[in-house]
Amino acid sequence: MVKSDQEWAGENEDVPPWGKQITLRAMVTGLILSVVFNFIVCKLNLTTGVIPSLNVAAGLLGFAAIRFYFDFSSTYIGVGMLCPYMVNISLLIGAIVSWAIMWPMIEEKKGDWYSAKLSATSLHGIQGYRVFIAIAMMLGDGLFHFVYMLVVTISSFTKRKSGEENYSGEGSLEDYDKEIRNKYFLKDQIPNWAAFGGYAAIAVISIIVVPIIFHSLKWYHVLVAYLIAPILAFCNSYGAGLTDWSLASNYGKIAILTFSYWVGLENGGVIAGLASCGLMMSIVDTASALMGDFKTGYLTLTSPRSMFFSQLIGTAMGCVITPLVFWIFNSAYQLGDPEGAYPAPYALMYRGIALLGVEGFGSLPKHCLKLSIWFFLAAILINLMTQLLEKFETKYRIYRFIPSPMCMAIPFYLGGYFAIDMCVGSLLLFIWQRYDKQLAKDFGPAVASGLICGDSLWGIPASVLALAGVKAPFCLKVGHGGA
Repeated sequence: MVKSDQEWAGENEDVPPWGKQITLRAMVTGLILSVVFNFIVCKLNLTTGVIPSLNVAAGLLGFAAIRFYFDFSSTYIGVGMLCPYMVNISLLIGAIVSWAIMWPMIEEKKGDWYSAKLSATSLHGIQGYRVFIAIAMMLGDGLFHFVYMLVVTISSFTKRKSGEENYSGEGSLEDYDKEIRNKYFLKDQIPNWAAFGGYAAIAVISIIVVPIIFHSLKWYHVLVAYLIAPILAFCNSYGAGLTDWSLASNYGKIAILTFSYWVGLENGGVIAGLASCGLMMSIVDTASALMGDFKTGYLTLTSPRSMFFSQLIGTAMGCVITPLVFWIFNSAYQLGDPEGAYPAPYALMYRGIALLGVEGFGSLPKHCLKLSIWFFLAAILINLMTQLLEKFETKYRIYRFIPSPMCMAIPFYLGGYFAIDMCVGSLLLFIWQRYDKQLAKDFGPAVASGLICGDSLWGIPASVLALAGVKAPFCLKVGHGGA
């Protein structure tokens, strides 16, 4: 059997043992980058919640502010260059449908549908429509993709089983390459006793410690979460491997509804639901990320043990760095103010889900439940139509032009200001691609990442100046001139 030069090189190359693959230089570099990325991600989380990685688009979620303007923020322009065109267009469509059509119509019902005395941020007033309709769309989108990935997972297992039964056993270059990778990957595999024992030990620690921190969560709540989490982690990891889309946030929303209802309002159900969400998402999302790391290690002949311990070291660093970065932002700025620069993106939405779990649908404003149900069903139908067109309509590929319900839901409570900025980023990338497609493909992500990093890293000196009480020497405001 003939082997390619690349395969012979992979076979003859001396791959270092897993202990030597984790170097001091790598850990120091990771420490420095983790500080930088923490400031970037923390700022994005505290502003819009639109969190792309520095090379590809990722999940989108957000929070609430009452604005419809654009400020040409380099962060949002960079994010727009990284996100697919339809993501940005979906955001713009959602902003137009909500802030240009729906909310003005609902505000005309003030005093009838909801009390005119309520503040603009009350979930029993106009803000309730914004938040809960958006939540309904996100839950509808999440439910559809949960069922869809479950079907894809079962179908993949069925096809794999059938393929193994019909395997001919004839050798090929692909089989040889796979054999080499399997050899190195299985050489340092993590023992089953270590995996089960480690999970059990962490579960015991959490059962003891978490109820001490969050009194409304009892030990049996944490135990149930740890019993359910492996099943959800497997589904999420396998689905993310097939579709490159992690649904950890959707599992977190399910945990909020379940545990907040279980604990009840009188016993601190809101806090219990939010704490269980953090617990569930930490397990499910970390498992998905680790499986991605294992796949990377498999392709690069890197030991799974080195990948595991690298993530363990990184997690330990994050446990120290992330609270410090958050403390800097929390000390320097007013977090959670819907009208401020840092409205804390996820806060209101997740709190609203927890309140829905403990108070029930009776706490919603008038007609809010009906509207939420309609938008919930609309999200499912839009996704279903997209999948059907993708499968059966292959000539014009119309499915590419159908907006995403998840993305449309974000401006419902966040506002339309950042959607316009992101569309500007898409426009710049489109013009660049028309001018030189290969150059835009090679350097577009780098330019976008530079815009995001530059604007976000300004948070470091800005936070220091704010903590020191230093204010800008002057303020420039442009307004309408009087006659």
